Amino acid sequence: MKKGHILIFIILIFSGVQGVGQTYQFETSKFVYKEIGGISLEMTMYKPILSSHVNLPAIVFFFGGGWVGGTPEQFKLQAEYFASRGVIVICPDYRVKSRQGTTPFDCVKDANSAMRYLRTNWRELGIDSDKIIAAGGSAGGHLAACTATIKECNETDDDLSVSTKPMAMVLFNPVVDTGKRGYGQEKLEGREFEISPVHHITAGIAPTLIMHGKDDTTVPYENVARFTSLMKQVGNKCRLKDYKHQKHGFFNYRNNPKYFKKTLIQTERFLDELNLLRGESWVKKYCKELG
Repeated sequence: MKKGHILIFIILIFSGVQGVGQTYQFETSKFVYKEIGGISLEMTMYKPILSSHVNLPAIVFFFGGGWVGGTPEQFKLQAEYFASRGVIVICPDYRVKSRQGTTPFDCVKDANSAMRYLRTNWRELGIDSDKIIAAGGSAGGHLAACTATIKECNETDDDLSVSTKPMAMVLFNPVVDTGKRGYGQEKLEGREFEISPVHHITAGIAPTLIMHGKDDTTVPYENVARFTSLMKQVGNKCRLKDYKHQKHGFFNYRNNPKYFKKTLIQTERFLDELNLLRGESWVKKYCKELG
């Protein structure tokens, strides 16, 4: 596997809003973070533009799609908002079955490689390497959770001395159990517990926010309730915010702008509690401007 920081383009986006407290302009860029088997995997970075050089917190959004499909564009709207609040946002691509014929194990390896890339290249990217948050939805939430819980699923030439563990996690209807009671057992070839976060909970896992629909039939709500309970039993901080009558994917803007706003507000509050954001909230105005 080869790694490189290959800049493809930069676009300036002006995100300041009149009548609102300080917000930040940001630039977007794409670069390759991993090359494997002739495949180049890219990250999209949304980086606030500051008047002075400061290493900023970063949040990494892994897209969902059952480890089969999906695109980094899924979290574009969240990325743009949090970049305007002074956080570097990263949306990595990773290998999926429909495009590269891969398995969920390869997805986890790519997620771990992405986290290691950010920690290795923090100076160049302007990231505070101690303040990297892992986030994601559905299978992407699974990948985020795996960066904190799964130790034995790595590329052979990854530098294992570089930690994948995030400072915090933000999980949207995540797959946290890949066993019989959860999601994806049939895709894991009898190895379902190897990358099942709920089966690898230990003390010291990062503070976690989970947002989940009570009527989710794809990833049962009981899975995240159990995950939350086990996290708390070993002294970890885990907040579960449930949404009545909501099904899988409820947080996506295209599915339900109302719940996109609700989950964006919850995420903002969580990040504010961790003292990671700059400027003032303008989330309500932002959502209103989306239409």
